[in-house]
Formats: sequence, structure tokens, C-alpha cells
Amino acid sequence: MKVLLFGATGMVGQGVLRECLQDSGVTHVLAVGRIPTAIGHPKLRDLILTDLLSYQNVEPELAGYDACFFCLGATAAGRTEAEYAAINHAIPVAVGTTLARVNPGMTFIYVSGAGTDSTEQGRIMWARVKGRTENDLLRLALNAFMFRPAIIQPMHGEISKTWAYRVLIATFKPIFPLLRRLFPGFVTTTERIGRAMLHVARTGNTERVLENRNINIAAQVVANWSPTRYG
Repeated sequence: MKVLLFGATGMVGQGVLRECLQDSGVTHVLAVGRIPTAIGHPKLRDLILTDLLSYQNVEPELAGYDACFFCLGATAAGRTEAEYAAINHAIPVAVGTTLARVNPGMTFIYVSGAGTDSTEQGRIMWARVKGRTENDLLRLALNAFMFRPAIIQPMHGEISKTWAYRVLIATFKPIFPLLRRLFPGFVTTTERIGRAMLHVARTGNTERVLENRNINIAAQVVANWSPTRYG
């Protein structure tokens, strides 16, 4: 399986990249973004772009991939709705529109968030924008899935670019194992998100929107993956 990965330098993207590189069924990863991953690995190549809204000049480099894992995003803190949408709506839809043309029918997995508003009419700004993003991606000629994680625990040294989230993670780090046991429907990990993406890319899923609990369920399957079973 050949994978496109957007947002590989963010906390979730770092975890997803790790799982892709460790998975024997993944043969190639192209990490697309503004800065390089700075990871040396025979499976991995960086594609550095200054403009993440335009892909006309690099379409040939995006062709021939089986799945796209879209982990790029920005916090709503300190941003207007227009500023937030310019990142969290415009970029994933530009990517999805390009890939629907270059690789029609490919698997496209978008990391959204628990509480996303599919009606696009709610009072919470970020939830409306992400709901619009999900809806627009699901309309494209892609085999698209929306991941809605809630509380995410970094498992292998992944670091968030958001200061407030780094503080939150440090605060809750001692009790993450307890939270996972008490609230399995609300807590996941960077490892589980990556493994769940690989499972869905290989086998699909009956639901196009996976809430936190279903992400964890999908992650359990890929832990026992073998090329003989899944191909």
C-alpha cells in the first residue's frame, strides 16, 4: 500500500507516520507539507510545498497512491471563523478535490474531532467548520472516511505544536491509563489512530464517520494484521 500523508509533523501525524513506517504492508509514504519530517527512512519521501491550496504542478507526484491520511489542522484559539476555515476547510477540500481527479476512488481519511457538527448550523465555530469540511469531502469521488477522536494521548514521543495542548497532555499524563479504562469511548492514542487508519484503508468500514470508540475498535484489528490475511 502506498500512502499520502498530510500533517506528518503534527502530533497526530507523527503517530500515524510511525505506524505506517512500521507496517510491513506499507511500501511507500509521501509526506506532504510545508516543512520536512527530518526522518530518514527508506519508505519515506518528503514533498515540500509552500502553497497547500494549489497542486496543479505536482499532480503527477500524487498519482498512484492507495490512501491519503489527512492529519493537518490548526487550533481555533485566537482565530476568526474565516481564518480557521482557511486552514481547516480550504486545505483539506483542495487536497480532496485534487485526489478525486488524480486517484478517483482512493481511500481518504480525514482527522476531524469529537463533537463535529454535521448540520453546519451549531453555535460552536470549529464544529461548524469541521462539519462543513466533512460534508464536502464525503461528496467527492473518494472512498472517504471521517475520524473523530476525542482525547488523544501521544504514545511514542509525539509532540503537539499547540502550546495549550502540550500543557494539557503534561497535566493528564499520569492518569491517561486510568482515563482509558474508565472512559474508553472518549480516549484514544496516536498509535491507535494510525493503526485504525491502516485497517480502514485495507478493508473499508460500514460507517463513513468513525467516532472515538470505533477508532479504537478498528485499531485492535490491525494489531494482528498479516499480509496473508489482508493482502
